[in-house]
Amino acid sequence: MNKDQYCVIMAGGAGTRFWPISRTTFPKQFIDILGTGQTLLQQTFSRFARICPKENIFIVTSAEYKEITLEQLKDISESQVLLEPARRNTAPCIAYANFRIQSINPKAKIVVAPSDHLIMNEDKFIETIQLGFDFISQQNNLLTLGIQPTRPDTGYGYIQINKEEEVSFSGKLKKVKTFTEKPDLELAKFFVASGEFYWNSGIFIWSLSAIQEAFSMYLDDIYSAFKEKEAVFGTDEEAKAIEEIYPACRNISIDYGIMEKASNSFVLQSQFGWSDLGTWTSLFENSEKNSDNNALTGNVLTYNTSNSVIKVPEGKLVVVQGLKDFIVVDTKDALLICNKKDEQQIRLFVNDIKVQKGEKFV
Repeated sequence: MNKDQYCVIMAGGAGTRFWPISRTTFPKQFIDILGTGQTLLQQTFSRFARICPKENIFIVTSAEYKEITLEQLKDISESQVLLEPARRNTAPCIAYANFRIQSINPKAKIVVAPSDHLIMNEDKFIETIQLGFDFISQQNNLLTLGIQPTRPDTGYGYIQINKEEEVSFSGKLKKVKTFTEKPDLELAKFFVASGEFYWNSGIFIWSLSAIQEAFSMYLDDIYSAFKEKEAVFGTDEEAKAIEEIYPACRNISIDYGIMEKASNSFVLQSQFGWSDLGTWTSLFENSEKNSDNNALTGNVLTYNTSNSVIKVPEGKLVVVQGLKDFIVVDTKDALLICNKKDEQQIRLFVNDIKVQKGEKFV
């Protein structure tokens, strides 16, 4: 295993779209949502431990999730958990990891990934990540993985490729043209029909030197804030420095902050059975269904009900009649009943609950 290969797992999200199972104090990355016996974070760690030494895997998460992370990942040390004092999107998160890794190995090659994705074909995934490492090792480029879309999904971001510019390294590699956040249905249909757009996986591969150079060019304010404290990374003074740096950082993604602007950004067109498991519908699509196309978890009886995802707690019997294309999720203190087509509103529901009913329900 290559000692210069590192992994950064981003695990700080609140997972509000999976409410009411996912809560602020215990979000979805720490839950065994798929019923596999492993949480999403544990699955992600195990996956990357096949290609990076375990001591080279860093988890960036919120300070409030430190103990949960250490409890779930027995193979890492406390120093491998990088704690963010505030949520500032992916660019500051990645900048923090860069400077910590730089204090250990300036020759590092890094893969960055979210903690909550589903990968159906792990062998193909590892093969793809290694191809990415090989590419950025030979050329000083920034790489993201684009997923071949199978439908016009409005829940994913999209990457447009430059079809005209060929890359000699592999036919699967294309230059990045644009990034687009979650589109409406008509635009998503156009994206898929054009053949120029891929789902944005949120997985990146680069050399430490290439991404640091990109930060200095395109996000100089964030880069300078970390650079000023460079000497303390990996020391007892690091936590104090991070407390000072983060409040001043812009809330910006790496996609818009760097990848869309950089002339050396590439997409690796990938297919390995991917879902970001960001919504109840994505869970439904990746779950076993019964003869009425319902994905059921728990003791559930259904009548005249189809194409629905229904999840109930252990020890409770739930009877559902007359629903089609619905999400029904029951917990000990909250019940969600929502049409699947309206599930993007769950974040709005959570905000309203926080204001009208209190923090204990979110």
